[in-house]
This record gives sequence, structure tokens and C-alpha cells, in this order.
Amino acid sequence: MLEATATQIAHIIAKIVELSGIGIIAIGAFGTLVIFLMAFTRGGDRDEAIANFRSSLGRAILLGLEFLVAADIINTVAVTPTLLSVAVLAGIVIIRTFLSFSLEVEIEGRWPWQRRKGEQRQV
Repeated sequence: MLEATATQIAHIIAKIVELSGIGIIAIGAFGTLVIFLMAFTRGGDRDEAIANFRSSLGRAILLGLEFLVAADIINTVAVTPTLLSVAVLAGIVIIRTFLSFSLEVEIEGRWPWQRRKGEQRQV
């Protein structure tokens, strides 16, 4: 009884986290699109507007992906802890990690282990 209730609660929490991730991506996409269109129609620097749009959209996707990975972890660990579900989770995490890594490189324009321009090494 208690285990079934805990599993149900974990499933509900996972769904809320998953919907939050989807919402973050959707709101981020629409929000950055509106900002982009406003900047684009004002006649400013179009290359800068496009770069800002891509960067903002990438950040929204990255944040949403973090929530989706968290939901997958909750689902796998708390709701359906089988060997197959763990293997599926591993595949999902690998794919999403690669996607996150690629987006981070695209947004920042550098590898994660490289320092930013002008950044000093702390000793």
C-alpha cells in the first residue's frame, strides 16, 4: 500500500517535472522568437539579432533538456526500476548529454574546457 502510494507520487512528480521541461522549451522558443522578430523589424544589426536568437533559443532548450532528463531519472529509479528501463534511460541520457554538449559549444563558441577570452586562471 505504502509502496504503491510512493510510486504514484513519484510518477506524478516525474510528470510535473517533464511538463515543466516541455513548458520551458516552448515558452523559451516563443519568447525568443518574439524578441527576435521585434529586433529584426526594428532594422538593427540583423546578424546580431540572429546570433542572439540562436543563443537564447539554445539556452531555453538546454534548460528544458535538464528538466526532461530529471523526469526520466525519476521515472526510471522510482516508478519502473527494471533493467530494460535503466538501459533505455542510459541511452536517453547519452543522447541528451550529447545534444546538450553540442548546444553548449554552439552557444558559447568554444569547448567547455576552454577559458573565456580575458578569463584568468585561478591558482
